[in-house]
Amino acid sequence: MLHVLYLVHDVSDPAVRRRIIMLKAGGAQVTLAGFRRTVSPIADVEGLRPIDLGATRDGRFAQRLAAVTKAAVSIGSKLGSMPRPDLIVARNLEMLALARRARSAFQATVPIVYECLDIHRLMLRDDFLGRAMRGAERYLARDVKLLVTSSPAFIANYFKPFGQIAAPVELLENKYFELAAVSLDDRTAAEAPIPPPWRIGWFGALRCRRSLELLAEFSRRLEGRFEIILRGRPALSEFPDFHGFVESEPWLSFGGPYRNPEDMATIYREVHFSWAIDFFEQGLNSEWLLPNRLYEGCRFGAVPISMGNTETGRFLDRQGIGVLLPQATPEALEAALGELEEHRFGKLRARVLARNPRTWSHDRSDCRALVEKLRGLTAVPDSYAAKALA
Repeated sequence: MLHVLYLVHDVSDPAVRRRIIMLKAGGAQVTLAGFRRTVSPIADVEGLRPIDLGATRDGRFAQRLAAVTKAAVSIGSKLGSMPRPDLIVARNLEMLALARRARSAFQATVPIVYECLDIHRLMLRDDFLGRAMRGAERYLARDVKLLVTSSPAFIANYFKPFGQIAAPVELLENKYFELAAVSLDDRTAAEAPIPPPWRIGWFGALRCRRSLELLAEFSRRLEGRFEIILRGRPALSEFPDFHGFVESEPWLSFGGPYRNPEDMATIYREVHFSWAIDFFEQGLNSEWLLPNRLYEGCRFGAVPISMGNTETGRFLDRQGIGVLLPQATPEALEAALGELEEHRFGKLRARVLARNPRTWSHDRSDCRALVEKLRGLTAVPDSYAAKALA
């Protein structure tokens, strides 16, 4: 059985749990180690007890750098009791640095996979700091065996033009995961939708203040014809008073966190549309990503709303589905949806449901293929081993 050491920036991130589920479903044994964004260590993630590397804070770059430096000194002792893994998967740049330290601690050549699912704005600055960050990434990734990323736009707009990674690339989209095999005939989302008022669901990592304000103003303009349902984990560092703002808005509500994949069918079947827009790093990462909510919403028949000039918008345009906005304004949203009636919504939803469900979902066969791909990386030539240990 392939033994994977998974090094992560936040062990409580739901996306980390999803990847662990995929690896285990594909037949891998997983050891989880990483930082946390909680006061106390996390006791359990999908049946695993994480090796705690300390606490970090969202949006505090200097603090995270200090935490990584401290962890680099202690990681050998932290991992000392575990058997040598066959492979190390490092999620994000800071974990790539620690992966190399961990490999040294095992005193053996262990292949490293770099999992990069977001391009931080610091990496794209055209100044000394940006060049230094990109140089650090190139240096740390000089002998990784595989780059895993989630959007072709990350490859086209960052990794290739900047020449960051020489390793092969595995495009692993942020699809919904389900245990049962996904087939062309699977139409489990086809039950009748809930009646109006129309509901827009914004689920997942809530970090975009502009989206929150835009949706609030739009719902006020339509005076209750549209309700906005928020679920997930708000990045409170990005909002002056998230909970107070939501409570003050008559047609906004926050339903708290949820479990993925367990709660996905329920929460998406309670809305008509899914908000697939993010201005958090406008012009950069936000325009290149293909977010989890895109796949999850479509899997359960929610009609996606996106900007037309983003990678998400281009993806939806190729699929012939969704509502694509020309501008990020309440007026543009009202022009697109203000006169919505049930017949038109039915046509929009039918187009989503007509897509092949495998467009939106991974199943066990995808998990097995991923683990086999990783297993193939463990056959390391002796010349590579000598170089890596140097």
